[in-house]
Amino acid sequence: MPRLESCAWSCSCAARGRHKTQPGDAAAKAGEMLSSGGPSQASAGRGARSPGGSGGGAGSTLNWSRHLVQRSVVLFVVGAFMALVLNLLQVQRNVTLFPEEVIATLFSSAWWVPPCCGTAAAVVGLLYPCIDSHLGEPHKFKREWASVMRCIAVFVGINHASAKLDFANNVQLSMTLAALSLGLWWTFDRSRSGLGLGITIAFVATLITQFLVYNGVYQYTSPDFLYIRSWLPCIFFSGGVTVGNIGRQLAMGIPEKPHND
Repeated sequence: MPRLESCAWSCSCAARGRHKTQPGDAAAKAGEMLSSGGPSQASAGRGARSPGGSGGGAGSTLNWSRHLVQRSVVLFVVGAFMALVLNLLQVQRNVTLFPEEVIATLFSSAWWVPPCCGTAAAVVGLLYPCIDSHLGEPHKFKREWASVMRCIAVFVGINHASAKLDFANNVQLSMTLAALSLGLWWTFDRSRSGLGLGITIAFVATLITQFLVYNGVYQYTSPDFLYIRSWLPCIFFSGGVTVGNIGRQLAMGIPEKPHND
């Protein structure tokens, strides 16, 4: 009899246990059903969010392109204006000689000088921040408009000195302008990328100038370095550094072009 009572007691407890666990099983099954529907809902949510993300990327790309065009226009205008003023000084001092049929078209200068120099300024001004970004070391030395304006003033002074200073020979003038150009780079740049790009710009611009002079487009008085003046690379170097600083300053605060992962 005790055994029968104990068996009955255990059976009743097991039955009550099964009745108590049934609500938990139902909740577990409901959780499994919800979890099975979770991935589809997550995928649907991602599908709903994807158009907004693509729209944001297109908007940022459009914004970046608009800023790039604005910087190009500003650099072109600055380069054309500086070329017009500085080349006029060279013509008035009889350093640069143009044919008579070319002169007197635009303030006693060649009409093609400002557009060419403006295009070169736009390319150089956009190239400097791109090289800085590619090297991964953004240029942060004296990044302010006051420093940029002082750099422009020094460049104008170097160009003015090339036309007005009288030395015993062109070699002395070239050495003086070379020292001033390096001083301009050291004062307003001090970056390896700026030095390398300045030397490259001076080399390429000198070759183009020699080609133009060789073909009789214009000429220099008292040439001493393959149809041109020996100090001309110094002017190109300092001009490249100056335009590069302008381009870097314009690029400050401009969002970078988005990358598609």
